[in-house]
Amino acid sequence: MMKKQRSWIMHVDMDAFYASVEQRDNPDYRGKPVIVGGNTKRSVVATASYEARKFGVHSAMSIMLARRKCPTGIFVTPRFTVYKKISKEIHEIMLHYAETIEPLSLDEAFMDISGLCGKYETLGAVGRAIKAEIKEKTGLVASAGIAPNKFLAKLASDLDKPDGLRIIPYGKEREILAPLPVRRLWGVGNVTERKLRNAGFLTIGDIQKAPFAKLASVLGNQASLIQRLSFGVDDRAVEASRRIKSIGDESTYEKDLTEPADIDRQIAIHSDVVAKRLRRHKLAGRTISLKVRFASFRTVTRSLSLEEGTDLQEEIYAAALELKKRIYMNEGVRLIGVTASNLAPPLETVDLFSTVREKQAKAAAVMDAIQEKFGEHALRKGFWLEEEKRKEMEEKEKENKEAPEEE
Repeated sequence: MMKKQRSWIMHVDMDAFYASVEQRDNPDYRGKPVIVGGNTKRSVVATASYEARKFGVHSAMSIMLARRKCPTGIFVTPRFTVYKKISKEIHEIMLHYAETIEPLSLDEAFMDISGLCGKYETLGAVGRAIKAEIKEKTGLVASAGIAPNKFLAKLASDLDKPDGLRIIPYGKEREILAPLPVRRLWGVGNVTERKLRNAGFLTIGDIQKAPFAKLASVLGNQASLIQRLSFGVDDRAVEASRRIKSIGDESTYEKDLTEPADIDRQIAIHSDVVAKRLRRHKLAGRTISLKVRFASFRTVTRSLSLEEGTDLQEEIYAAALELKKRIYMNEGVRLIGVTASNLAPPLETVDLFSTVREKQAKAAAVMDAIQEKFGEHALRKGFWLEEEKRKEMEEKEKENKEAPEEE
């Protein structure tokens, strides 16, 4: 029996978000200590740039103390309207990749990227693609953590800041957590940390090795949660908390695409990913957009509206091919993206379906069910198999080039 697809969660955390926005929008601030916060004596620091952190300035510190620690700092009043707008842009980028996102604040969010494992060769490639698109479209840098669950993903994103990408693989949870200080566990603040340290628990590994009774004598009802977290166990799902305006999928290719068959196959793949996400969210898209970026970085986007919404790959693909005819394809292609917008619940009245469309809808439902139970590779359409063969051939060519020549 095939194994069920593993869950992978990604935590995206914008590095020094408010301060980075101010440095982006004010070139004179770049490379200098920027401190964002109120301008009264009782105000606190909202965010400090990494340059300011070298002076010991950090979030929640009083502005007065920050001024004493960093007298040369640039103190800026927060522009929350601007930060909210950029945060929405970042969330839209994340929804191009993830089935579900869960924003925690303006500058961080969880993503469920489990469905991307069949599309990208490695988890690192997923993380790099998302970080790169955020940087390209907003000019801002994000750190990311990828792991089997939310707790580990959030912890991983904080291990290699700024501009970091850390992955915690299955089976390595306990080993990675063991040497870390107990304050790294969710729910361990100053008071709980003091209790644990006084009882001899200095590292997460100390908690892993402790008899539960001893831990319970220190933490009471909190002991069970803390012990589970010490082993990297966290069963909470990523929960969507916002209305989805569009669902898209795009890729940047290592080699520019020049063959029409390769370009069409990529459009088919992106159409399939979009259709699957629409069905998962029980939505249909009435407007289909095709985005093409060429080798010269010329970017063209075309859109068309259908008579009624769709969640079928065949219809999204047909619309995207029609849009491709409206684009002058005179050079190699480095990026292709397909997006569905103008979303609403799909029409369910049976007599609105043509016989062909009804068969396509039933086939899609069967494929979704099989892939949900047995994984993405259990049943795949022909263009996915062609893409896998193409990647295998590229890998063999790469190995042949790297192999030493015989004398």
